[in-house]
Amino acid sequence: MRIPRFPDPAATGTVTIRVTPAEAYRIIGDPPVMIGFAEEVHRARWLGGAKAAAVGARFRGYNRNGLRRWVTNCRVTDADPGRRFAYEVAAPLKIPISRWQYDIEPTAEGCAVTETNWLRVPLWFIPFAMLITGVFDRIGTNDANISTTLHRQNSHRETGRPKRAAPLHWAT
Repeated sequence: MRIPRFPDPAATGTVTIRVTPAEAYRIIGDPPVMIGFAEEVHRARWLGGAKAAAVGARFRGYNRNGLRRWVTNCRVTDADPGRRFAYEVAAPLKIPISRWQYDIEPTAEGCAVTETNWLRVPLWFIPFAMLITGVFDRIGTNDANISTTLHRQNSHRETGRPKRAAPLHWAT
């Protein structure tokens, strides 16, 4: 299997949400809130005095897969309210892991949110990443997690709360 390298996306998905782009961004652009919709990350906190998304702001993600736990450090690269939120992820020792990007486009029903992931991990680190996370198919896992995250956001807007359930899949 070929592992896509930056700049080729590894996983992507889109969902239409019945809110304005500004309302979608308020959740997407706030990692401590966004984790309520995510699969692997279970906690996030701003670092260095940051309290909101801004280019250069940093946050830490606390991740889990079964009994495995790991921490990532993230730096916001794009913070354009109502349009795009993106950040780069690094493992401890500043080893690049990935880039996550959320693009928001207005639609007649509200907005379309597209979540995209690029792998940035050096090839030599992949075996360590598999051991740390317990994930042997990172591309497939990220694709499923994107589907889950986006559908939970949509469910939240319809019911008022995130729905933790089995991932839904759609063609990308």
